[in-house]
Amino acid sequence: MAVTAHSLSATEKKHWWLTNRKIVEKYIKDARSLIATQEQSEIASALNLLDAALAISPRLDQALELRARSLLYLRRFKEVADMLQDYIPSLRMANEDPVSVSSSSDCSSQNLSREGVKLLSSSPDSPVRYQSFKCFSVSDLKKKVMAGLCKSCEKEGQWRYLVLGEACCHLGLMEDAMVLLQTGKRLASAAFRRESVCWSDDSFSLSGIPFAGDATNPPPTSPPKAPLTDSTESVTQLLTHIKFLLRRRAAALAALDAGLYPEAIRHFSKIVDGRRAAPQGFLAECYMHRASAHRSAGRIAESIADCNRTLALDPTCIQALETRASLFETIRCLPDSLHDLEHLKLLYNSILRDRKLPGPAWKRHNVRYREIPGKLCTLTAKSQELKQRLASGETSSVDYYALIGVRRGCSRSELERAHLLLCLRHKPDRATSFIDRCELADERDVDSVKERAKMSALLLYRLVQKGYTSVMGTILDEEAAEKQRKKAALQAAAAANQVKIKAVASHEPEMNKPDSRSCNVVEDKSTLVSSSTVNPAVFQGVFCRDLAVVGNLLSQARFNQPIPVKYEALSC
Repeated sequence: MAVTAHSLSATEKKHWWLTNRKIVEKYIKDARSLIATQEQSEIASALNLLDAALAISPRLDQALELRARSLLYLRRFKEVADMLQDYIPSLRMANEDPVSVSSSSDCSSQNLSREGVKLLSSSPDSPVRYQSFKCFSVSDLKKKVMAGLCKSCEKEGQWRYLVLGEACCHLGLMEDAMVLLQTGKRLASAAFRRESVCWSDDSFSLSGIPFAGDATNPPPTSPPKAPLTDSTESVTQLLTHIKFLLRRRAAALAALDAGLYPEAIRHFSKIVDGRRAAPQGFLAECYMHRASAHRSAGRIAESIADCNRTLALDPTCIQALETRASLFETIRCLPDSLHDLEHLKLLYNSILRDRKLPGPAWKRHNVRYREIPGKLCTLTAKSQELKQRLASGETSSVDYYALIGVRRGCSRSELERAHLLLCLRHKPDRATSFIDRCELADERDVDSVKERAKMSALLLYRLVQKGYTSVMGTILDEEAAEKQRKKAALQAAAAANQVKIKAVASHEPEMNKPDSRSCNVVEDKSTLVSSSTVNPAVFQGVFCRDLAVVGNLLSQARFNQPIPVKYEALSC
């Protein structure tokens, strides 16, 4: 009786196992047919079937591959990264070596590639599969089956590199994406070489090497795959674009470290204003670096605008909040600075409450969890200081000159030119234009990103307009005061000239009177010279009188030669 019960229980278990296997196979088959339609709604239905299959068999590789590719096709990149986060190189390095978190960005791509090569061999479910190989007891069957299983095991996981690499690229993890795509491409090429050994010459295709899951030109021995495939051209183009962006960012960071701020701004502008869209996370990082370059170059408004764009793309960016609060404090715009500090304080408190940094585990941050308590204490003290300054009435001393970027005492033309440039760059109507060049990780976030960008741009625009009005009023007052000073100076000069003219006019009659001692030969010569310089008629009269005196003296000396008649006529 016991033997009969035991045999029945074994039969039931066998029947249960076969039933579940058939159900899983049916789910996968239906999911493949739905995915083949390439319709969004059908692929979403296929995801439900694949979730049901994975609930029965969580480690089934076919179901995992189909689910990951479906999520990638639906542009749900965050779910792909959450699903395969154990394969992200930088996250694995961070988990294995906590000290390397801060210097992970400094690692070269070669080191990351070497780390990425070990990902498949160290997968958590590999030991379980290797243990399942021991169930075969017949030597011949074991050799054949083991050969096939080992071959499939080598190919297993290649799709993870390609799918996860593309997802990481769309999420802004460019270094991880480059390593994953290069590793997947190398493994696929090696698998293709191994498989091509047993092919005939007619089996080779000239269109390129097929990757895992490629259905365009499958080899004769490969089973049919899903239409969501990775082609050689697409992977190569994606890798080229990633390397191009990384080279430009490296050049911009090198210029920023060297103190060449205009050069760094130019390189970052080429990235954010490029023709081809860039991922959201990568653009947010570039905007943050360009904000630092603008701040070092003394362009306060431009730096605030880049911080606004960074926070529109990533509202939990701690570095952007800290930089913008510091910029507002620099121009003595204390209410806005206090607002950012309070926002940052709430973010720190939420981190301490949740005991983790905001966002998923694979998201990068510029701060460590153990640094949060100290930063929170410093932030609280800073907030109290700003509140005291606001309570003392320090609210109307905003440095609008630094905000607009003009010197004190500038002319009206300089102010108008700087104001025109700021208005053209930071007009609220153009505040969301940068989103067109941004590839969002989730299309459902478009409205929220646009709303945040519009609000922050409107606040900055109003601040610039207020600064323009204030500085222009100061310039007009200075111009009016200068005109008044010039007018007063002209009036004083005119009055002084009138006084001088009157003084000269009063002295002229005295100088025109004849001298009573003109008949004396010993008359002062200097008086004659001065009087002749005053009036030419006086000079001629004095000269004639002198000639008459000389003629009289000569006649008294008994000279027989009289003065000629023409001189006597002149003396008259």
